Amino acid sequence: MRLRSVSALGLVLVLGFALCGCLGEPKIEDRWTRVDLVGANTTPFQTMTLGTRESISVSTNLTYRRIITGYVVADLRASSTLLSTDVNVAPGSPRLSMAQDIDRILQNSVSLGRATRAVTGWDHLIQHIDLAFGASVPAVVDTATGLGASSLFLLVYLGAGDEVRRQDGSDTLLITPFPSSEYELLPVGMEFTVPAVGAR
Repeated sequence: MRLRSVSALGLVLVLGFALCGCLGEPKIEDRWTRVDLVGANTTPFQTMTLGTRESISVSTNLTYRRIITGYVVADLRASSTLLSTDVNVAPGSPRLSMAQDIDRILQNSVSLGRATRAVTGWDHLIQHIDLAFGASVPAVVDTATGLGASSLFLLVYLGAGDEVRRQDGSDTLLITPFPSSEYELLPVGMEFTVPAVGAR
């Protein structure tokens, strides 16, 4: 009788832990759609020379956790308001805080060059994407446009795209980044080192 009571108590405790979620929830990396950087011709905190043209290539894996249609974007961004010490963006950084920092960078920076690819994915699909583009790093901060290179970031993220016809008749793609928390996305990126103007 005592053995039966102990067994019943054990079963109740196991069920209680399961109902409370005490057995552990999957990590956010396993629940949100994730962009992983698997290769690049640049490295985190690499020094970028001001006033130069850079050729950038990245290899990424997209691991989907739900149906998403949009564009994957590799983007070199310059910010004159955010310092590299204000954010933590590098492969290996905590993914949720990095996603939030990438949202901040996208709102407080301008694109120096980018590559895009239309994508559609569904839960558990892993999609490999290679992207390459050229970007011009400004030599100084342009006070008229706010374009500067006090901080440089290479970001890979997902967004919506709209093709727009320019006045000269050519087409361009306007990208609206998906907010990471709303869409449950984990973008990725890296920071670069920018020498002070006049440094040798």
